Amino acid sequence: MWIKAVRIIPRLNKEEWDKLDVISKWLISTRSAVLVMTILSAALGGIFALLAGKFEWVPFLICLAGLTFAHATNNLLNDLVDYLKGVDKENYYRTQYGPQPLENGFLPLRKYLLYILFTGLIAFSCGAFLIWLRGPAVLILFLMGSFFLLFYTWPLKYFGLGEFAVLAVWGPLMIGGTYLVTSGEWSWLAVVAGLPYALGVTTVLFGKHIDKIDADKLKGINTLPVLIGESAARKTVIVLTSLQYIIVVLLVLFKVLHPVMLITLFALTTFYGLVKAYSKELPPKKPEGYRSDIWPLWFVAFAFDHNKKFGGLFLLGLILRLILSKL
Repeated sequence: MWIKAVRIIPRLNKEEWDKLDVISKWLISTRSAVLVMTILSAALGGIFALLAGKFEWVPFLICLAGLTFAHATNNLLNDLVDYLKGVDKENYYRTQYGPQPLENGFLPLRKYLLYILFTGLIAFSCGAFLIWLRGPAVLILFLMGSFFLLFYTWPLKYFGLGEFAVLAVWGPLMIGGTYLVTSGEWSWLAVVAGLPYALGVTTVLFGKHIDKIDADKLKGINTLPVLIGESAARKTVIVLTSLQYIIVVLLVLFKVLHPVMLITLFALTTFYGLVKAYSKELPPKKPEGYRSDIWPLWFVAFAFDHNKKFGGLFLLGLILRLILSKL
């Protein structure tokens, strides 16, 4: 179950849940399958520091742990706020593709709050140590990150600001922040170089919000896709995904990135599938051959799959660049 929980969001009933160990329950509750996006962002910041010859292992590992547990805390708070506001009632979209421990009655509120306390304390402790180690600059990033963590679900998501928040968090705050604590200095170059991946994470959120656009309208949750409409939102994702490749090519041309980073172009095969899916409306029922354990997720599945492949190739390119620099 540990392996399954970090790959997909498992679907299970109360009886199956009760048989799980506490780590499995925590992994499912925090939706650990999506934490890979945070781990990759931190890894990018660390490799940029390595390439600059300013890498320190201890602050990097603590930053990696802190960001991962901060993301997990946000996911727990997201579910808590939606539960308290009654968002997940009446078979709301989110309860269809994975368990919501509070709404489904898998966990009592008191125990769920202990999950949040445990996860949040680890994130806070890592942040406090890095502030002590690196000083005021990290404090500023810590406060900004805390703001997005605490207020993403409400009010940011309710007023079309969630997508902008994700771009800011997975770009400057995570990639730039990891570079800062790992190297001891800020680098706008690292932020710009990490922008292609940050755009990919943003498309994943767009996809999720497009999938549940009708459900969000009924609940009064005005995500950006709700505000601009499904058609415009689908076109926006295609544009943002295209920009990932355009920016990589431009950064290579301007010698910010090494030509080996063009390895990301191998993800264009997955990009073609994404464009094909986003060029049409959401299918009214599960298409033949489509995985039952993923449906009703549709647009988000294509965005997540592309981001995973693009991000993996992006990371591989940086590792190859690192090897070439050593040689």
